[in-house]
Amino acid sequence: MAQEPGAEPLVRRGEETSRGSTELSDLATLKALAQPRRQRMLQHLTVHGPATSATLARALGLNTGATSYHLRELARYGFVEEVDRPAEASGHGRERWWRAVPGDRRFPPRSRQSAEMRLVMDELNHHAYAADLELFEQMQVQRQLRTRGVDGEVGEADPWVDAFPYSRGSIRLTLPELHAFFEEYIALLNRYKRPDADTPPGARTVLTRFLAFPAPDAAPDTVPENRPAPHDRPGSEPS
Repeated sequence: MAQEPGAEPLVRRGEETSRGSTELSDLATLKALAQPRRQRMLQHLTVHGPATSATLARALGLNTGATSYHLRELARYGFVEEVDRPAEASGHGRERWWRAVPGDRRFPPRSRQSAEMRLVMDELNHHAYAADLELFEQMQVQRQLRTRGVDGEVGEADPWVDAFPYSRGSIRLTLPELHAFFEEYIALLNRYKRPDADTPPGARTVLTRFLAFPAPDAAPDTVPENRPAPHDRPGSEPS
């Protein structure tokens, strides 16, 4: 299961990443990935599957020359690869089709990044977070339209309108425990990973995003040191 661009692994100095993962520590590779158009193209390939440069150009409002160049650069660093033309695809056989290469890709933790690498990662994360939020809001609007008929009445039922599980919570952890928590999350994603041939009918690509960060330091006169952390129950809308 690939980690989407923008994620940094919780790996301490001297530790290895989980089995089968790859750490992207080459600065040139990170710079290639941080290019905003390439991130958008990768996201499109991840969500919608294989595409041609012309398909990506139309979908993203770019010109074919630009998408062709960026696809070659992404392929150069192993993020995309050419595939056979899908049987159901229209068009002529001379078109080059590309897909996002799956894999568990990690970035060096902040403590091991050079000053230049931190600048690149900050830029990469900035665009990745913005793209995630934009896509999430877009899907929320689509869900509203599917469940809203004429004059605000309830529209046709769609079981996937319930496919927006959401959770907010807090837990008290040591840093090693947080490392372990993150690896268990990745292992859970990998447990559900399967070849297309084994995917049952009706399955859809589901985008997952993991976000965890330390709570801000509380003023000593407002929160006692031994006070337990609050916890919100998961999920406004579990699927």
